[in-house]
Amino acid sequence: MNNKSEPKEAFPYKPPTQEIKDKYPHIFALKQPLNDKLPKLIFDKTVAALLLLVASPILLILKLAYLIEGLLIPENKGPMFFSYNAVSAGKIFPKFKIRLIKTSYIDQEGAARGDWIAYSAEWSPESRTHVGGFVKKFYLDELPQFYNILRGDMSLVGPRPLSVLHYERDLAQGNVTRFLIKGGLLGLGHINKGTTEMGNPVYEYEYIDKYIHLSPLGLLWFDLSIIGKGIKVVLQGKGL
Repeated sequence: MNNKSEPKEAFPYKPPTQEIKDKYPHIFALKQPLNDKLPKLIFDKTVAALLLLVASPILLILKLAYLIEGLLIPENKGPMFFSYNAVSAGKIFPKFKIRLIKTSYIDQEGAARGDWIAYSAEWSPESRTHVGGFVKKFYLDELPQFYNILRGDMSLVGPRPLSVLHYERDLAQGNVTRFLIKGGLLGLGHINKGTTEMGNPVYEYEYIDKYIHLSPLGLLWFDLSIIGKGIKVVLQGKGL
């Protein structure tokens, strides 16, 4: 699979406007990733550990559903988990997810290298398994990223971490946000998923500005407000 087959939905991220550059010059001037804020870090790891525990029955049920579907429909069988290389605070890490698509739609050579493009058939409805379709609807494919948060690869709130391919593309078009702080399971921009605002970089710069200027506890409170909005998006079950 190559870039020509990449779905247009895979990269909705736009370059920073002149208005963004004029409003946040202090962000563009930064040359190193920002340090973790301790309350945010403690909260991230505590919540990730608790949610992994709470989600374990769901993951077990999904595993059983994957096994049953694989027995009934052999072309749909395969591992439940996979990972591809993504970038968070400028560092490459394996981003874990739940497989949505049939293994025949996966470029195995690319998958072995950790290339996101190997899994880019995700946007084709015909590529998905029956369980995968349900998993995507309620964003359950993101559950393994609580493990990434526990490992310290990600945060609960921050710019969505992009694959290496898309990170380099975003950096080349002038965005610096994903270099500066850890990627998040939720973000100011990501809670606009499904709207015309998805991909507008202003939200990521707004968040980093808050990250810089709010007190550690103030930032934690701001994160909680974003998490609340994110929960609402998940409960609407509009994952595509």
